[in-house]
Amino acid sequence: MDALIIEATDETPKVVLDPGNNIFEFSGKSLPEDVTTFYGPVLEWLDGYGQSPNDKTIVKFNLVYFNTASSKLILDILFKLEEFYEDGNDISVEWHYQEEDEDMEEAGEEYADLVEMPLELKSYE
Repeated sequence: MDALIIEATDETPKVVLDPGNNIFEFSGKSLPEDVTTFYGPVLEWLDGYGQSPNDKTIVKFNLVYFNTASSKLILDILFKLEEFYEDGNDISVEWHYQEEDEDMEEAGEEYADLVEMPLELKSYE
């Protein structure tokens, strides 16, 4: 399966979904004007990936900010990953946040409460 790579802008995160190199990462800011247009291809790509995922998939979120509209789409991504996990695939999520960023830490905790799969919070300085 081909990789999906979307470069970051001032309004959108960098997205790397690269099964060949086993890199799955969302990083930066997420406040696109139209979240459906931005995240639609990501969700479609994940549908295809779910047909034959890698033996182990670790998805890393390293977002510094996201708006309310993005939070719903991030949850949709997590729910899709949760489906793969429930189907018996080895899927886990890492939620990275700056040590002093309580908002991003709380967001990760809330997402962890909403999904039934491994979601690990990791702080950094």
